[in-house]
Amino acid sequence: MTKVLIIEDEELMIKALEFRLKKDGYDVHLARDGAQGIEKLNSDSFDLVITDIMMPFVSGLEVVSHIKSNPMMKETPVIVLSSIGLERVVMEAFELGVDDFITKPFNLGELVIRVKKFVRQKDVFN
Repeated sequence: MTKVLIIEDEELMIKALEFRLKKDGYDVHLARDGAQGIEKLNSDSFDLVITDIMMPFVSGLEVVSHIKSNPMMKETPVIVLSSIGLERVVMEAFELGVDDFITKPFNLGELVIRVKKFVRQKDVFN
């Protein structure tokens, strides 16, 4: 089963993502801020990470940097969610190695399609 880590500090958003991804058969793990996300990343492996950018303690960009600079995790696809569609932030996220960027608000169906795309790609390369 595909393991997905969602790192998001908005309770409604994390619940909606969890519900939809579990419904589609994913093994969903949750972190409610960047620090908790990094703890989970250091103690477990995931097939995909979905992270918000603006969070307390550790930002989503720091989480992306942590993943992409770690040889054991750097191939893990990362989708960034953000209500800040600032070009500078988007560019920084891609420079750090993020695989996709979705601006809030977004359609959950669209997110699920993107998740499936990355899971398929990972299956092909493994």
